[in-house]
Amino acid sequence: MSNVFSPGELIGLLQAERMGRALEEAIYYRVVLLGITRASLNTQSFISEASFQETARVLAKADLQGRIDWLKGLKENVVLGGRGNGIARIHGLDEVMAGELVEFEEGTIGIALNLESNNVGVVLMGDGLLIQERSFVKATGRIAQIPVSEAYLGRVVNALAKPIDGRGRGQQELIIGDRQTGKTAVATDTILNQQGQNVICVYVAIGQKASSVAQVVTTLQERGAMEYTIVVAETADSPATLQYLAPYTGAALAEYFMYRERHTLIIYDDLSKQAQAYRQMSLLLRRPPGHEAYPGDVFYVHSRLLERAAKLSSSLGEGSMTALPIVETQSGDVSAYIPTNVISITDGQIFLSADLFNSEIRPAINVGISVSRVGSAAQIKAMKQVAGKLKLELAQFAELEAFAQFASDLDKATQNQLARGQRLRELLKQSQSAPLTVAEQIMTIYTGTNGYLDSLEVGQVRKFLVELHTYLKTNKPQFQEIISSTKKFTEEAEAVLKEAIQEQMDHFILQEQA
Repeated sequence: MSNVFSPGELIGLLQAERMGRALEEAIYYRVVLLGITRASLNTQSFISEASFQETARVLAKADLQGRIDWLKGLKENVVLGGRGNGIARIHGLDEVMAGELVEFEEGTIGIALNLESNNVGVVLMGDGLLIQERSFVKATGRIAQIPVSEAYLGRVVNALAKPIDGRGRGQQELIIGDRQTGKTAVATDTILNQQGQNVICVYVAIGQKASSVAQVVTTLQERGAMEYTIVVAETADSPATLQYLAPYTGAALAEYFMYRERHTLIIYDDLSKQAQAYRQMSLLLRRPPGHEAYPGDVFYVHSRLLERAAKLSSSLGEGSMTALPIVETQSGDVSAYIPTNVISITDGQIFLSADLFNSEIRPAINVGISVSRVGSAAQIKAMKQVAGKLKLELAQFAELEAFAQFASDLDKATQNQLARGQRLRELLKQSQSAPLTVAEQIMTIYTGTNGYLDSLEVGQVRKFLVELHTYLKTNKPQFQEIISSTKKFTEEAEAVLKEAIQEQMDHFILQEQA
């Protein structure tokens, strides 16, 4: 049967049925898209829910724009269903691949995620408000990708790597805790501490308040950190698709520098919001919900993101990408679905406690729950030499403090150990946006573990340490130079530090007595 009908010609139902029997194939009995040949019937190129007049109008427009292939019908496919929720369903996109980008008539880009028998579920990378039912869409043959270059340094971009600011080493360490416990503060302080270290930083804000993102950017700008930092931001009012994509955009930007022999640090703030965005997308796509209504592949969403952190071999340039993902907990519950997923992927976690935060211990790190699978292997030798004693004394102090609550009489040795522990806990407190160099950290720990602070009141500890940092930097710069060059706490460095501590202690006591 070789009849060819003109575009827009109305075919009767009986005639369509006879044609179907002759072709021995099932055909649709809706308005015909264009000239019906055996090829066009095989492609099932029909417009859904269109009147005869609307069909004629669409076909005339398509003909003028060169969209008609007389053997296969329309060269593109058509939108079937709603798009106001960030999801579109496409009919006729038979050869599209999973994860392939599709382009709509008005310019919106989408990602094909659900490949069903009679339609394709697409998530929109934009609001998609201009997409109309029966509008055209075509596959691009490309997967999701963004441009990357050094021009992004100092910029704030969205998940599509488009600037939104109005201006044109392999580890994965989880930061976990309740809201308002200082998770973002720890992350931004880490960025500030990379100044002068030749490290490129990427901060990814997912589902945060716009004011919170602006505050982080302002802090980085004021401290000169935006010169080596890229901010990827999709705030709470962004579509779920873009919140889901933002971490991958940040990872792609960091990888660009990693493969160019640079060291990079990427912070995902936070992956709980990404998981919620992915859950929203999946439920709208009618995927089967699993634990806590998350889709079954939410673990894969996070694992394929975090496993991109790496330290490259010498043959690949020895670049690195270190990841600091953030996850928010509810009432300190680390056994919830998303926290346990991310904990199992990362090399360790820093747990921030709301109780410690409210007790003015900041950063509010709970040393009992916080662990690292890497441990001292990531520390320089100088830090290992002084930190081992600190860990032991803090552990003993925690046990004694719990015991002392029930004991009325304590011997002198126990009292001294408790006093030392209180001062060690005090020296670990740190103001926000006031990071310390490795040399300053070593000096602080050495001062506490060797009893130099025992004669001071607990309230005087931080004041003394601030003055000691300044004194050492001004009068004993060789200490910093020794640590930086040798990475070891040598006898020479120890002698310089002891002398500086004693001189500053004498001055501090005289100053306090005056």
